[in-house]
Order: sequence, then structure tokens, then C-alpha cells
Amino acid sequence: MRFAIVVVLALLAGCAGNAPIALKSMGSFHIGGREVTISGKPVKEVQFTPGGVPAKVDPNGVYQVEQMYVQYFIPQDQKGALPLLMWHGGGLTGVTYETTPDGREGWMNYFIKKGWAVYNSDAVERGRSGWAMYPDVFKGEPLFLTKQDPFMRFRIGAGPGSFDTDPAKMKLKPGSQFPAEGYNNFTKQGVPRWVTTDDAIIRAYIELVDKVCPCVVLVHSQSGPFGQKVAQARPDKIKALVLVEPAGPGDAQLAANLKNTPILAVYGDYIEEDSRWPTIRANELKYLEQVKAAGGKYDVVNLPQIGIKGNSHMMMMDKNSDQVADVIQQWLVKQGLYR
Repeated sequence: MRFAIVVVLALLAGCAGNAPIALKSMGSFHIGGREVTISGKPVKEVQFTPGGVPAKVDPNGVYQVEQMYVQYFIPQDQKGALPLLMWHGGGLTGVTYETTPDGREGWMNYFIKKGWAVYNSDAVERGRSGWAMYPDVFKGEPLFLTKQDPFMRFRIGAGPGSFDTDPAKMKLKPGSQFPAEGYNNFTKQGVPRWVTTDDAIIRAYIELVDKVCPCVVLVHSQSGPFGQKVAQARPDKIKALVLVEPAGPGDAQLAANLKNTPILAVYGDYIEEDSRWPTIRANELKYLEQVKAAGGKYDVVNLPQIGIKGNSHMMMMDKNSDQVADVIQQWLVKQGLYR
């Protein structure tokens, strides 16, 4: 007889009344990747430990590269009709959806508590997925962001000169929901990223979808085009797409592939004030109209228009993150994806 393993995590986070999470199972795995052979490199002598004996390291040989790390949580009382896959944005990892930078429960906990089986991943070359030598495997160089870069680019800061390492001196946009006290902690989540690894990332996501779906896919920012292109490649497996401020559209020539996939696009505040986001949003809406013309359907939620104001690009970290998650949850219920 096989017994279910019940894991109860009391995630109180210092708040009374925070219900525990009951899990049937949890775990992780790596998926995707390929082997690459490197040759012609000189042998090095390396002292791995101070005072240790030097060892010769031969960098020539077979390497495992482009794999992706995935962590999953299966609730005891599953109410989501399908697994929910959460894909993060550029220069970030699955930490995006975990505990918020100011210590509150993130969207991962929110949706697990709602009864969704959640799969949270670190894309190829990010976090626990690891990354490979460049330019031997990854063409080009990794990009790193300064500490102040996201403050302006993610629509948090009030303008030039608004950033300060002291949260008390930071100047946020009027009514901003981003927790200033957590900004320095947020910047610790940043990891290097490439702009030449999109194909490898998409391949790994497709393998993940083949392994665990049919499913719902929730994407953010850079993973927006990834999610749409993977759904176009596997229209029979991805039953709904949630696009949280996608940074780009899918393939216009394959728009008809999404005619049976309901799509929700969610946008935060201050977009009209930004130099890039009006165009980014317009490009996505143009693409969604192509999906609609091919027989598909989509919904767009501009949060300020429904009375939810002050959200940055990182709305899953904003102080009202649960309110935004409620919007997504209600949409999923309307799609008949919740028991």
C-alpha cells in the first residue's frame, strides 16, 4: 500500500493567522541541457585551498550545459485543475516568486495555498541551473546590472537622482507600492544574464512542458516571449497563459497556434511616464490582436484602471502583491481551471 507523504510547513513569517501549507509532496529536478566537448585549452595548476597541495586541472573534455532547475510543490488539497508553472524575468531567478524582499509571502505561497501545484524554475544560465563557459558555449558576455539600474528601469524611482542606498532617502514614485525597505535586499537577487541564450532557454521550457503539462504558465517580463513561443510550440499542453508585463510578444507568424489558449495580460502603474513601456505594451497588444484575429481570445488588465494603483514592474513584490494575485486567481477561475 502506498501512503501519501504529507509535509506541513507552518510559514508563519511572524504573522498570526497565517495558515500553514499542507503539501502532498515537494522536490526538485533538472531538465534539458546538452553535452559539449571543449578542446585545445591549456592545463592549469590550481591550489583549491590555502595551504593545500596544488592540483592539475584539465579543462578539455565533455561538459553538461544548458540544463534548467525546477522546484515543485504539490498541495494536499489540489484545487487548481492543472499545474501552474512560474517563469521569471531577465537577470533574475525563481526567487522572484518566493518570499518578497521585505519578508512577506510571495506569489508561490499564495498559489500553493489556493491549491495549485506550483512548479517554480530558474531558467537556463540562472541561479541553480548554473551557467557555462563563454564564449566557448555561451556566445558573448554576461550582463550585470548596477544596484540602481532596476530602481529606474522597473518604474520604482521618481526620476534621475532618486536612488539612494539608504531606503529612507530613496524617492519613490508617488503612491508607489514597492517596499523601499526591501530594495537593497531585492538587488541581492540579481544574477548575470546573456542575450544569446534564448534558444536554449526555450528548449528547456519545452522539455519542462512536455514533462509536467497540460498546465497553466505564468510569465514575467523577459519570459513573456518565451511563454508565448513555447505555447505556440505546444498549444495542446498549455491551457492558459498569464502574462505579467511581458517584455515582448510571441511569433506573429504562429499567432493562430494560440487560438485555443486563453491569455491574460497584466500591467502595472506609471507606464505612460516611462520611456520604454508604452511601446512594449503596444507591441504586445498588437500581437494579441493578431491572436484574436486568428480565433483566439485574450483579456488585458491595466491595474490602475480597476483601482489597483502604484504597482511597479515587480508587482509580485509590491506591498499589494496579494491583491494583484487575486486578479489573476479570479481570471483563472473564470477560465474553468479551478475546482
